[in-house]
Amino acid sequence: MKKILLGFALFLGAFQTQAQENNLQLKGTVVDTVAQYVYLQKFHNKMFTTIDSVKVKDGNFSFKTKVKTPELYGLSVNTESSPLYIFLEKDPITVKLSPKKYYTASVVEGSASQNLFETYKKTKDVEISKFITENPKSIVSAYVLYRNWSYRLTPEQITQNIALLDKSLQNITYVKELKELVTVLDGLAVGKKAPDFTAKDPDGKPVRLYDNLKGYTLVDFWASWCGPCRKENPNIVAAYKEFHDKGFNIVAISLDKKKENWVKGIKDDNLTWTHVSDLLFWNSAVAKLYGVRAIPGNYLIDPKGVIVAKNLHGEELQSTLKNLLENKI
Repeated sequence: MKKILLGFALFLGAFQTQAQENNLQLKGTVVDTVAQYVYLQKFHNKMFTTIDSVKVKDGNFSFKTKVKTPELYGLSVNTESSPLYIFLEKDPITVKLSPKKYYTASVVEGSASQNLFETYKKTKDVEISKFITENPKSIVSAYVLYRNWSYRLTPEQITQNIALLDKSLQNITYVKELKELVTVLDGLAVGKKAPDFTAKDPDGKPVRLYDNLKGYTLVDFWASWCGPCRKENPNIVAAYKEFHDKGFNIVAISLDKKKENWVKGIKDDNLTWTHVSDLLFWNSAVAKLYGVRAIPGNYLIDPKGVIVAKNLHGEELQSTLKNLLENKI
């Protein structure tokens, strides 16, 4: 596998990585669907926004849209579902687009970045520093560090991996946002003061965090669409029932997009504490304030607003609260 990745590194180093605007040479066929349109979507902050669409004619489609390349985009026949992740370049690219099994049956030809991305996804036990070192000029390295590793690494580790990227990548969006994230996370270390915020509850009323610091408060990030969050909720409910009367409080921030889904999730999971959301998905202002790149995620704050722990799940949440509220440690 190392030889394969090194081979891609040499190939990818042959072209300029810095994104530039080019007219796409993107064409393909649509299979396994009767969809009439193909949508081109721009990736940003774990979300895709439609920037162009073309009508399918006799099973074929073609885009000549002017976009920045190389960068990650999405191709879809349905804007309500996750698209095919595709790294577009200035060179001609051909796609067989199949929506079956989340586009896993699709085939992309002509994109060296896409080839490396597919190799990365198939590689088990990836060492991100090694991957970047072997592919320092590839935008794929910057993307996977931003998208797949930013929530697994410490601020120091993120900075170390950024330094491994070629200088041509240092000013692209993914890297700029990683650098901003490091600054945010540095201010959210255990022992530092949690940032205050005000957001609206399901009734539209503003709720201020610091008005709700009743004992130890869990600032909990979740969403009704998040499977791992819903799986973790029973544990949080149990902790709340056991420790609320002893000084445990929760302020939950949802990354939902639709109010009805948010409210239903609260009711279905019996989440009987304070809830707020701006319904902006990954553009949530509070999530950005707290450097949240994955959910479920949380911060435990003491009565004075000082962060005492982060990302407590399962038994660790229960044991931490027991130590703090029963043993008075």
